[in-house]
Amino acid sequence: MAAELLVGLMSGTSLDGVDAVLAAFDGQRVECLASHHLPFDEAMRSEALALHERGNDELHRAALLGNRLATAYAEATKALLAKVSRGDTPIRAIGCHGQTVRHAPQHGYTIQLNNPALLAELTGITVVADLRSRDIAAGGQGAPLVPAFHDALFRAPDAHRVILNLGGIANLTDLAPGRATTGFDCGPGNMLMDAWVHKHLGRPYDQDGAWAATGRVLPDLLACLVAHPFLALAPPKSCGREEFNLAWLEAQLTGDERPEDVQATLAELTARTVADAVRRHCGSPDELYVCGGGAHNACLMRLLADHAVARRTATTDFLGLPPDRVEAMAFAWLAWRTLHQEPGNLPAVTGAHGPRVLGAIYPA
Repeated sequence: MAAELLVGLMSGTSLDGVDAVLAAFDGQRVECLASHHLPFDEAMRSEALALHERGNDELHRAALLGNRLATAYAEATKALLAKVSRGDTPIRAIGCHGQTVRHAPQHGYTIQLNNPALLAELTGITVVADLRSRDIAAGGQGAPLVPAFHDALFRAPDAHRVILNLGGIANLTDLAPGRATTGFDCGPGNMLMDAWVHKHLGRPYDQDGAWAATGRVLPDLLACLVAHPFLALAPPKSCGREEFNLAWLEAQLTGDERPEDVQATLAELTARTVADAVRRHCGSPDELYVCGGGAHNACLMRLLADHAVARRTATTDFLGLPPDRVEAMAFAWLAWRTLHQEPGNLPAVTGAHGPRVLGAIYPA
């Protein structure tokens, strides 16, 4: 089979911008040829954050943001493709996740804002979008979807690996030899840390976890946070800002805490909930590999290593794919599966009634 080129686009719950990759697939080989990051401006980030809550004129505002996102996705795609020389090889499709603003599988829906028809029009490339709805229609959570890609790319026959994606939400993929792949959202990744540092320092994230490293963990606050009901649920499970947000955090505070101590506690919360979830649901893996923006947080990576849930803790760079490219690659892969009428979900992960071909196709 000749290699096909697809673009993968991911904008996650961290709201930092669009990650774009150019991926090559030939049925056996999966290769990332190029990548590009397009940051969101503050207005787009603020409106996406606001649409997580009920508000005035939501439908109109959501439609306008979908148009703005499609324009940003097109800009990211064009900048990505300008980086590579691909001769006459066409781009088969764009796999676009969209921007999640509501995730309510218990009510039978999840909403990822986008305008895939506009994206196809602006780029002249077929778009595969709405990749979560079919899984929910089949009784699943619609998330996480990336464990299927982790299984295809990172599974090893002789090593028990766990892949940890540290985006706004943290999710785990358990790749144990001789066992079916499982995966689930395990709690907050960067979401609460990002919200807290933005409120107090005006920064989008805590660079290298430097601010958290100046504080100390508050045991009473940590005990309140780890008592969140979601953390005790058994998989399959998924979550978002509906469960973990700034208002929920502030409701646990007395008001006397030093902000840097709260940040240190939030970093420990992420590491602790990951470690607890690995031990409870994955056993004793040989290797823990981290991807997503949290892989660049040196303080958080140290905390994960300190919890010693695996003999090796490293980023997915060790496996040949940089942490910032994994999720966008996953959605290029899911789009490739859709085009070839292959299922993209893992029922053991999402809870769906069975494998399903995911997504809607918008031809160029």
